[in-house]
Amino acid sequence: MAGQRFVALLRGINVGGHNVIKMADLRASFAGMGFTDVETLIASGNVVFTAKRASKSKLIADIEQRLSRDFRYRSRVHVVSADELTQVVAEAPTGFGGRPVTYRYDVLFVMEPFTAKQALAQVPVPPRVDEATAGRHALYFRRLVAKAAQSHLVRLAQQPVYQHLTVRNWNTTTKLLALASQAR
Repeated sequence: MAGQRFVALLRGINVGGHNVIKMADLRASFAGMGFTDVETLIASGNVVFTAKRASKSKLIADIEQRLSRDFRYRSRVHVVSADELTQVVAEAPTGFGGRPVTYRYDVLFVMEPFTAKQALAQVPVPPRVDEATAGRHALYFRRLVAKAAQSHLVRLAQQPVYQHLTVRNWNTTTKLLALASQAR
């Protein structure tokens, strides 16, 4: 069996000088767990890999335990399959990502067992500044560049709902899908 492609979205590494992890070390850690075709995208904790086991809950537990041990921090990881990531990109609202001069676009991946609908109800969205829409696995968040200082996305980290989310910009999300979709 060749295995299934997954993307691990790590929370809280290489941000503000905290939990600094070199991507070569991160790839080595994933390879040490028996994963193959391990690739990283930018230094903010995006790992694409192939795994023979398909239980996401087991993958998450194994990855969090290993990263916590290898890098001495409390690891929090969200794992999405390549199929789920395909669905996340396909479900984006019409035109999402299409006007980067006017808007910034982010995908707020929702960590199970929390749901996107539950998250949407708790994400503050000031009218005419931010807009959020729920998909099955994520929220799609659009911020008006001209009113960026009024956006509530940066304040989201202080909200309880943030513990159930990990944020990636739209460009990173689509690049991760391209990596996860490559034939192996």
